[in-house]
Amino acid sequence: MSKKTPSNLSNLRGEIDALDEQIQLLITARAGLAAEVAKVKKSGKQVAIYRPEREAQVLRSIIKRNDSLLKDQDMAYIFRQIMSACLALEQPLKVAYLGPEGTFTQEAALKHFGHGVATLDCGSIDDIFIEVEKGNVDYGVVPIENSSNGVIGGTVDMLYWQDLQLCGEVEIAINHQLMMADSKVNIKTIYAHNQALEQCRRYLQNHYPKAELKAVASNALAAKLCQDEPSAAAIASESALDIYNLQKVDGNIEDKAGNVTRFLVLGNHQVEASGVDKTSMLITVKHQSGALFEVLEPFKKANINLLQVAKHPIPRVKWEYLFLIDIEGHRDDEIVKKTLEIVRQKTLKLKILGAYPQAVL
Repeated sequence: MSKKTPSNLSNLRGEIDALDEQIQLLITARAGLAAEVAKVKKSGKQVAIYRPEREAQVLRSIIKRNDSLLKDQDMAYIFRQIMSACLALEQPLKVAYLGPEGTFTQEAALKHFGHGVATLDCGSIDDIFIEVEKGNVDYGVVPIENSSNGVIGGTVDMLYWQDLQLCGEVEIAINHQLMMADSKVNIKTIYAHNQALEQCRRYLQNHYPKAELKAVASNALAAKLCQDEPSAAAIASESALDIYNLQKVDGNIEDKAGNVTRFLVLGNHQVEASGVDKTSMLITVKHQSGALFEVLEPFKKANINLLQVAKHPIPRVKWEYLFLIDIEGHRDDEIVKKTLEIVRQKTLKLKILGAYPQAVL
């Protein structure tokens, strides 16, 4: 038996090597076709090399036909990276995210676009919008809502003021890690983004009631700051540990399990229907009884599912509010288009933020 096992193992490894060679040849062939696609698009003067709806369709097909030991999401992730590398041959994309390196927003950007893109870290959500608007980057990724804390006010404010298009969405599971330069030192100060401090509030009260809590622009910045402050700790992502050479004090310290943040992809062009889409809008209504009901009723009559209705103060206008609404369906779907026209007549203002594929990964 002992003599047979190495032989079998050797045979299996040989088969794996042969398959790896075939896989590599197929990926090479796919890359060649991707390069040809780029030539066709450019000759036809098609500006949009990256097509979010097409990628969503491909990934959904991969998940649908997956009949292997690999999980659907793992199989889709593998193809996500292949598609990203091939797209880079067509046209390298540049994507802005909330930095510095190691934030959940960066993780969301790479999950959505793959590692074949170039990235630009920005100091604030506002800066991401500005970089996309100026054309310095192709796309931007911003947080829009958290399952524990609700919508991100700063993002909604910028969506109200700016005229960019939403081109996609991506969800990230949020697991907060407590870290510092030397885990043996007593913690006097804890840096983190406001959202992270709120999401870990109970844990911090129970374990570090005397520590000074300091809010900063991002969790990655918090990790960076505590590198040179011995008695300071940071709440940040797992990846920040290695990036900033820190030691973990405690892991998964968020108060609620299953904490998820949804991110939006910002661009300068509208996205065509993928078959499983979402349309987002901002509306303002009259100050009168039943005004919001009148706006929402047409969606019910058209059997259009409301995915979100969130109230938010109108920027720079005291005691005035807008509503962020997400619905199932694409803005160009006939029933959605007709319903939006009815809704528009019942609002003071309706701003379509974009229609885009629902998150696949």
